Amino acid sequence: MKSFTKFSVRFAAYFLAVGYLACDLYVFNGPLNRRIQASHPDSPESITKAKANGVVARVFNHHITRSQLDYAIHERLWLEGKNANDLSSADKKLVTYAALGDLIDNQLLRVKTKVNTLELPVSHNDIDERLKRFTGRFETKADLQAAMKSMGIPNETSLRHRIAARIQQEKYVAMRVDPLVKVSEVEITDFYEANKEALQLPERIRAKHIFIATLNKPSDEAKAILEKALAELNSGKKDFAALAKELSEDYANKQNGGGLGWMSKARLPADFGEAAFAMENDKPALVRTKLGWHILQITDRKPAEPRTLEETKAEITAALTAAKRHQAVKDFRAALRRFEAHRIEIFGQLTP
Repeated sequence: MKSFTKFSVRFAAYFLAVGYLACDLYVFNGPLNRRIQASHPDSPESITKAKANGVVARVFNHHITRSQLDYAIHERLWLEGKNANDLSSADKKLVTYAALGDLIDNQLLRVKTKVNTLELPVSHNDIDERLKRFTGRFETKADLQAAMKSMGIPNETSLRHRIAARIQQEKYVAMRVDPLVKVSEVEITDFYEANKEALQLPERIRAKHIFIATLNKPSDEAKAILEKALAELNSGKKDFAALAKELSEDYANKQNGGGLGWMSKARLPADFGEAAFAMENDKPALVRTKLGWHILQITDRKPAEPRTLEETKAEITAALTAAKRHQAVKDFRAALRRFEAHRIEIFGQLTP
């Protein structure tokens, strides 16, 4: 009898507790329900807290911070040779949303690649090569660490993981779009006939350079380093190859004397090409481009000459394939963002 009474008391207490929880959650919006709602990522409380912590957007509940966005804007402007102080309010808004769009796309791709990890292997050599290219943009370890901090990367291990993820994203996009990119013989012939003059071998120069980037270094500082180097070169104290090996931040060619090979004007960035083709042979000089400062020397030239369809076929195919692939990637990223639009949230005004 006593056992039955105890059971009844326990059952009643359990029933009352369950009843209270049900009412709290579904009837009168009690404290427990309010706490649960406040902790939900989409609640006003969660969004207010995220914005206070510098979050500007969220993709699949992954936060994109103001510092990450600022760095992405800085890098985009640097690559375009622009300065934020020279932009109008409208242009600043365009750059800001373009940079944020890239960050959103990268996060969407990060989520998609996780599902396909086994199909997208990344080797240690792949990561090492990409890491070398990234770290080579910074003169000192302090500059590198400052950039990593602004991007929310706490250490080199995290940086390697970030690089591996980016390589996987590129492989994932290639897996999705490359099978769709085809170039026909008719397209190649039509392109040749329409562009015979442009396809002739243009005037070419052979050059070498010593380069210092200005992404994370003041322009005056980079210029001063190369002015001193140019004086040493002209006085005969040091030769070009030694200075390139010592100073150049172009890691693709610093070990071979800074050699850039043969180049046509159309294949070069406008600011670099204009300066290079205006120079005399064997007279090294300082050149300023949107990416930084160069000591540039022209070592040889060749005049323009015509070419046949067979001579240009590989080049035309590569150009048409690259153009089609660029558009296919652009379309794929736009489609992915439309499909996952309900997973993307942008918080508040991003520009003044």
